Amino acid sequence: MTKRHMRLFAVAASAALVLSACGGDGGDNGDAGTGGDTGDASGESIRIGIKFDQPGLGLRDGDNYTGFDVDIAKGVAEQLGYSEDQIEWVEAPSPQRETMLETGQVDLIFATYSITDSRKERVSFAGPYFIAGQGLLVRADDDSINGPEDMEGKILCSVAGSTPAQRIADEYPGVELQEYNTYSECLPALQSGTIDAITTDDVILAGYAAQEQYAGQLRLAGEPFSEERYGVGTAKGSELCEQVNEAITAIIDDGTWEQAVTDNLGPADYTPGPGNPPEVDEDCA
Repeated sequence: MTKRHMRLFAVAASAALVLSACGGDGGDNGDAGTGGDTGDASGESIRIGIKFDQPGLGLRDGDNYTGFDVDIAKGVAEQLGYSEDQIEWVEAPSPQRETMLETGQVDLIFATYSITDSRKERVSFAGPYFIAGQGLLVRADDDSINGPEDMEGKILCSVAGSTPAQRIADEYPGVELQEYNTYSECLPALQSGTIDAITTDDVILAGYAAQEQYAGQLRLAGEPFSEERYGVGTAKGSELCEQVNEAITAIIDDGTWEQAVTDNLGPADYTPGPGNPPEVDEDCA
């Protein structure tokens, strides 16, 4: 334990030096997230990109930020030497994530950000910190659907640009796709019976099902049938990447990761799929 504490202390000290150059805002402009006399990072802030519109994962409600990604980001930031008051939360829409890192708008991104070879050409990933898989969300009282093989003749919610929905359409041609603009629009349609299922990453579906207004009304059907490795985006070649890997390992070991799952996804009776909690990759690429 002593050796581990010494290692984490070194990680925090190194991170503070790196972020003072690339991510801190030590000026007096009053930006949200600057720490003043709180925390132990000399008043600097760390800018973290998250989703603002994903219940259970990354959700903004006024000045409050909640979700699994948010809690994991807080845990990692603490390991790096930053208090919650020193975090500046920044919205990170999916199409803008690489650009935000390349232009220094954020230091880290926790936003259901799947590690892919094409993205590695532009950014470096720490992690993974979660292994998701494609799933199906159905009404709790509908026992006719327990996997994609049961979708023949059923109506599936398809969001514009949704790869998961298209995957089922390609592999199970008997499925009828109904297009909506967002998953939030799919939910009342599912609840009313207008559609039969919604598909995307299982943890995203669990986040929606965990909302109070849907308590007990929705369920995840069957096991996940793909693999999505969620990583922490950093600038290409950033020294922060390895430091974040150390931090992820620490919060898995100390129970922070498990508590984040329970707090944010427990109401959906969600159990993380195979590979969770994950081991971080040996190197950042």
